[in-house]
Amino acid sequence: MNASEHGFNPAFNMATIKQVINEAVERVRMPTPMRLRDLIRQIRAARTAAEERSVVNKECAYIRSTFREEDVVWRCRNIAKLLYIHMLGYPAHFGQLECLKLIASQRFTDKRIGYLGAMLLLDERQDVHLLITNCLKNDLNSPTQFVVGLALCTLGAIASPEMARDLAGEVERLMKSPNAYIRKKAALCAYRIIKRVPELMEIFLPATRSMLSEKNHGVLITGVTLITEMCEHSPDTLNHFKKIVPNLVRILKNLILAGYSPEHDVSGVSDPFLQVKILKLLRVLGKNDIDASEAMNDILAQVATNTETSKNVGNTILYETVLSIMDIKSEGGLRVLAVNILGRFLINNDKNIRYVALNTLLRTVHVDTSAVQRHRSTILECLKDPDVSIRRRAMELSFALINTQNIRTMMKELLVFLERADPEFKAQCSSNIVLAAERYSPNKKWHLDTLLKVLVAAGNYVRDDVITCTIQLISETTSQQGYITLQLWKFLAEDTMDKQPLIQVATWAIGEYGDMLLTTEIEDAHDVKRPAEDDVIDVYHRLLWSPQNSTITKQYTLMSLTKLSTRFSSITKIQQIVSTFSSSLHIELQQRGVEFSQLFGKYGNLRPALLERMPPMEMTRSSDAQTNGDSDLNDMKLDDSPQHHINNESNALLDLLGGDGSDMDIIKPNSTTTSSQPVSNSNNQDLLDLLGGLDTLSSPMPPADTGIGLILENNNPVTNNVNSNSNFLTGDFLNTNSVNEVDVPTITAFDRDGLKIMFALEKIESNSISINVTASNHTLSNMTDFLFQAAVPKTFQLQMLSPSGTVISPNGVVTQVLRVVNPSKSALRMRLRISYSLDGNIVQEQTEVNNFPTEVWD
Repeated sequence: MNASEHGFNPAFNMATIKQVINEAVERVRMPTPMRLRDLIRQIRAARTAAEERSVVNKECAYIRSTFREEDVVWRCRNIAKLLYIHMLGYPAHFGQLECLKLIASQRFTDKRIGYLGAMLLLDERQDVHLLITNCLKNDLNSPTQFVVGLALCTLGAIASPEMARDLAGEVERLMKSPNAYIRKKAALCAYRIIKRVPELMEIFLPATRSMLSEKNHGVLITGVTLITEMCEHSPDTLNHFKKIVPNLVRILKNLILAGYSPEHDVSGVSDPFLQVKILKLLRVLGKNDIDASEAMNDILAQVATNTETSKNVGNTILYETVLSIMDIKSEGGLRVLAVNILGRFLINNDKNIRYVALNTLLRTVHVDTSAVQRHRSTILECLKDPDVSIRRRAMELSFALINTQNIRTMMKELLVFLERADPEFKAQCSSNIVLAAERYSPNKKWHLDTLLKVLVAAGNYVRDDVITCTIQLISETTSQQGYITLQLWKFLAEDTMDKQPLIQVATWAIGEYGDMLLTTEIEDAHDVKRPAEDDVIDVYHRLLWSPQNSTITKQYTLMSLTKLSTRFSSITKIQQIVSTFSSSLHIELQQRGVEFSQLFGKYGNLRPALLERMPPMEMTRSSDAQTNGDSDLNDMKLDDSPQHHINNESNALLDLLGGDGSDMDIIKPNSTTTSSQPVSNSNNQDLLDLLGGLDTLSSPMPPADTGIGLILENNNPVTNNVNSNSNFLTGDFLNTNSVNEVDVPTITAFDRDGLKIMFALEKIESNSISINVTASNHTLSNMTDFLFQAAVPKTFQLQMLSPSGTVISPNGVVTQVLRVVNPSKSALRMRLRISYSLDGNIVQEQTEVNNFPTEVWD
């Protein structure tokens, strides 16, 4: 018997033996690498970060050396350790190519680690990931389902748009595979591809529709997830799948009525994961669709009433049911049922469920307020919950429930909450209380009492808007000023150093209404004694010298004390306190001390007029600010055409002002008046009628009564006298004694509704000046189509250069230069017309500037 009879091949066997020997030698030469569990144990045993880095760096150096030496035997183990190191946050990019080598291996264990490494270390920003496309295509055609599953998972995780387009056909083919495991994986991969490349959606539509008839719950849940993603991204696909609503209703009904199935049962509920996915898809399909919503009303009611709520599984399904009911066009009774379910959630012991209920009620309170109001007491109880997130949501929901009927009850609870709340809640809560009180207050006295309680409860955490609102309310409520001033005095007399906003409001009110403080009837304020003048001044002295009070609070107090000098008889004592601040280290307090001291000396005769009580401030409502026009603007005739296209309107301003074109020049950009010849007496008289005597008198005069409804700004008949003594408050020792012959101080030409126009005058020659016009926007919107026009008497020559722009952004400016020649050196008056568009509304304003300094022509 020869060797061939036994199938013996000497050459083959020698090669095999040689390979085995070489591998054995390789294993002997290369020491066995550390196992993954040993590396984890060493890293966890490290006591310091430096020790951990030392272990990781040593192992990374070893792994690099094995990669360089092409160690095939232990490559899988080394990549596994490298992935763990990558998960700890250390760099592991040098293992990318080794992952590709593992993917190309025929062993499943190598492929598994290789694909895991690819998912962790590769993304579409890496060029290496393009090399994996061919391996993925080969493995998608593998006869082994687990290898196909690995390829599908990796494709869904790292697919770039190019890779998705190349392999989408393979994924669509696998969605029709007879193997349920592969169909499930392929559907999930298609889901990720559609999220990355939505235009590939049409490829998967036929296969996706057929997945709804699956008996396998794993395939069914992936199919429902894929359809949901398609419907959320494409309106056409949404309309296409609205026909499957009856199928979804039938599947959901079978799940509810199905008996016990150990394969799908979770805490007594049949496949809650599939139920939640179907409910979410029904919510998407039924939104804004009456017919689809009608088809699912019954099944949603069944789910809401038949689901067991003793376990979290049932609560999850009920929560999804509530969301679906609220999002679709459901019946009113069904919405009440959904709100009642959320009400039951509020008394659940699980704080996560309570938070979810509050969050959902906050989103739905404006849809069905009356149903949510039934659970108001439970919501208010949540304000006392120890969990900070629940308290925050309960506070927001409580403010959403306030109306005219429950304002007193709700405000009482919210004030208690404000008093005990953490500092992080006080600012928001106090502002919301002020807004709610302003909107729903039953009377002014209750409103004032509420704001006072807010100032007391919130302390220094009160926002500036609360201070402003309180001062405005006190100012406009004339009948309660004595009462609220006495109440504020009660708190001011106590130690209120931790309540700076309260001190600011109290000192403002006492400064304005100090005479009422001494004369108000005691019965108007409960448990408050009427103070004496010395008591009030002593408290002010304590506030001004307390190091705990802020500079702003001291500014309020110093101003208030100065005003009390005209309400109280103890003027000398007040003067002594005010004068001490003339040398204060704070510049603001020093300025007030110096200026106010002058009112007690040389200019004492001006003190009663300057410090008289402020007129009532009208509360500006936010809703009023968003109307189409203000009251002043409504009295004016607005042009229909855009302002920059005025044709045949060279005298539009005269038409508006009621004059004719022969008497006043209307100046537009790049236009110059050339008429400097004397005008006739009749024209002069006409000009006087139009401009109110601007030409003849050097001293300012009020406009003549021509029957024209003009809007006058800065029309102060004593302006020139004030300019000659611009530093009258500080006395002779601070007087700069002149107006500079070159640069005249700026004047405010217009300031209304967020638009401010300043004139900066600069003398060019003895009879000419340059006016630098700066228009600034102090609103939150762009002012577009801005147009500035000016008119002067004919005795002047006026030239307007082009503006820097026609759009003024928020906090932005537009500049323009005017040049005025005054041969007769008479007093200058100018009428302006301003137009612009704001939030789509055309605004037109007109004003007269008559406070130009006469010294500029000297």
